[in-house]
Amino acid sequence: MLTLALDTATPRASCALVRDGELLGERESRAVAVLVAAEELLAENGLVPGDLDRIVCGTGPGSFTGIRIGLATARTLALALDLSLAGVSTLAALAAGAPGALPVIDGSRKEVFTLAEGDPVVMRPEELVLEPGMLCVGDGAVRYRALLERAGAEVPSDASELHVVRARFHVALAAGFGPAERVEPLYLRVPDAEKALGS
Repeated sequence: MLTLALDTATPRASCALVRDGELLGERESRAVAVLVAAEELLAENGLVPGDLDRIVCGTGPGSFTGIRIGLATARTLALALDLSLAGVSTLAALAAGAPGALPVIDGSRKEVFTLAEGDPVVMRPEELVLEPGMLCVGDGAVRYRALLERAGAEVPSDASELHVVRARFHVALAAGFGPAERVEPLYLRVPDAEKALGS
């Protein structure tokens, strides 16, 4: 089973190629370049898009634009190649890369996206419930390092790979493969553009 996985919800987008649990390759890019990165991964392994069996895509939360790019890319590929698609929470994938850690993604507007009792939520960083010594990972943990460390949490160095959402983790977490149109984004709040229209 050859799976293409991608996540574009954070500034450091990732795509991975996995065959039957074995990682064939992974690339980091910007969201707008994720399709090129995926094509390069396939070519490096002597494969073409038609060799894919399924696709997994990060659904967010994170950057509205990034999530839209990733989902549009995944849906288009799935429809064009007649493949099944599954969505995986970006927070769950980030947590999978650092077992036991609290994933914290920068949500802009002085907010973060994180997990509370296993559910994705948006909140102000000072509202996070932190146990002493709790490890926090993600670009939100980096941005609010001082605040989190004052509250007793531990944040790896800014350059740590633990802060990057790796698409390879999406494959193990994926379930419920089906039609591309069934995979929906996880925004957690109204986009700025819609907010402006409503005011």
